[in-house]
Amino acid sequence: MRRVVDEIEVQLKDEPTRETRKRKRLRPNQLAEWELRVESFRVFYDVFLEDAVVKVVAVGSKVGNNLFIHGEKYEL
Repeated sequence: MRRVVDEIEVQLKDEPTRETRKRKRLRPNQLAEWELRVESFRVFYDVFLEDAVVKVVAVGSKVGNNLFIHGEKYEL
């Protein structure tokens, strides 16, 4: 999990809304607007530019095409 925290700090510190190979804006959903990929983990976050805040909403793991958050299969 330390790797995930390190990547959050590096990837989301500057320009969290710039799409890269690891970051992408998601289609409208109930979870979050953005996704950061860290190995088999997915970090879902929202950005509030006016407050200069990045809010991590959830961290899940990807197994094949399935996403699990808190051990439960989740559909985006």
